[in-house]
Amino acid sequence: MTLSADVVVIGGGGSGLAAAIEAATLGRSVILIEKADKVGGTTAMSVGSITATNTPQQLRRGILDSPQAHLEDLKKFNAAVDLPDNESLSRLLVENVPETVRWLMSMGVEFHGPVNELPHRKPRMHVVLPNSRAYIFHLERRARALGVDIRTRTRASGFITEQGRVVGIRCEAATGAVIILSRGGVVLCSGDYSASEEKRARFLGPHMRAVKPVNVNNTGDGHDMVEALGGKVLNPQHCLAGIRFQAPPRKWIHNLPPNHLLTRCMRFMLERLPGFLVRPFIMSFLTGILVPSPKMLQNGAILVNKAGERFGDELDAPGPRIAQQPAEMAYIVFGTELARKFNGWPNYVSTAPGFAYASVSDYRRNRKDIFFEAPSIEALAAKIGVPADALSQTITSYNASLASAQRGQRMPIEQGPYVAIGPVRYLINFTDGGLAVSKDLEVIGEDGEPVPGLYAAGFSGMGGVLLEGHGHHLGWAFTSGRLAGRRAAYNVVSDDLPEAAAALPATH
Repeated sequence: MTLSADVVVIGGGGSGLAAAIEAATLGRSVILIEKADKVGGTTAMSVGSITATNTPQQLRRGILDSPQAHLEDLKKFNAAVDLPDNESLSRLLVENVPETVRWLMSMGVEFHGPVNELPHRKPRMHVVLPNSRAYIFHLERRARALGVDIRTRTRASGFITEQGRVVGIRCEAATGAVIILSRGGVVLCSGDYSASEEKRARFLGPHMRAVKPVNVNNTGDGHDMVEALGGKVLNPQHCLAGIRFQAPPRKWIHNLPPNHLLTRCMRFMLERLPGFLVRPFIMSFLTGILVPSPKMLQNGAILVNKAGERFGDELDAPGPRIAQQPAEMAYIVFGTELARKFNGWPNYVSTAPGFAYASVSDYRRNRKDIFFEAPSIEALAAKIGVPADALSQTITSYNASLASAQRGQRMPIEQGPYVAIGPVRYLINFTDGGLAVSKDLEVIGEDGEPVPGLYAAGFSGMGGVLLEGHGHHLGWAFTSGRLAGRRAAYNVVSDDLPEAAAALPATH
């Protein structure tokens, strides 16, 4: 089957939907393909925060801020990563993400905040309500209303070129081979390569081959297609991998659509009602895989496996060792002293949609599937299914190992009630090795020049930009998607199909 459109988008995550909506808003016909059963991508699995300045939320609270200050603070986050940055793309993000927040709000997305995250000098983190699936709900609805032809279970396998210009793509769908021709451009939003064992081993090292990804669909198809054209991947060794809690069990409340009535009610409650009343309600909407704060381990929590044993120093990159334990999992164990301390920012268990930072109390009340508490070590061991003698010996040995100087930094586990949260696993959230792109998000070819007709956004089009800190990756996904979709739409100058169409075999 052969199809055609003004703009073709590969990938149905946040960046792909943003690109499709932007092009369709400009009156262009758009076909979007997604190889999964439904759209959403990594965006639907994220915590859901976006970091931006000069937003309606900041202005409503009288917070005076600027993209330039945001850029300066972003550099502070990125200083922890010893890799080259692409400052032109960083500036592209901070200067355009304020409008992206307004654009999302215009489609019905509701935010709580902004909230603090150091070293940002001002509160900038905006948390989506009720969870990250709200983005996909509103963007997919908008895309379909604009006439975007969304085709799921369709995987791109290669580009069609004409005199060096990308004029279409080859796909594999459930019904067979599909060719989609583009009059304006192709926007690549196919995600990262975290689900490719071969690329994990090649770019991150052999020890990462067996580490599971959060998004099993991110196999780097777009990377392969561009590398076949001579393009290259920048910062391929950079990824965000870490310890993750399992997703909460799905409940009836998760099926409620994130419409205006629900999300505005949630925002009103967060702004006007006491936290102890609101937080259980907000926590019930959590759907994503949350990330435990490393501060818990730094302050004295330990990791134990199914045998009730520690398997190394928790302060020495314990994540990869979790992947080597029985069932590839562990539990975070601590005592009452640490539990009292971790009850709010800056000492929190994890970030969380709705109110930014979740405490021990939040997990105790609302994540009973992974939160275990008992008056004795033996009772705790029974709850998490590990040998009581082994866990008791593990905790005794840990306490004895703490030098007097350490006890001010790492708390001993000496008093109950004792707590375990888990299981936790070591997963790759995403890889930041994206394709080289120009400041206009054009994919760069082997000659160092843009490939005409080909754009990339989101994880595919990282272009070497570093996005440390919460809220920058989602901001980049939506912002770069919008800009790339707009560029592709501007390229449509006639209704004529590329000449390459005449050379293609007839398909039905």
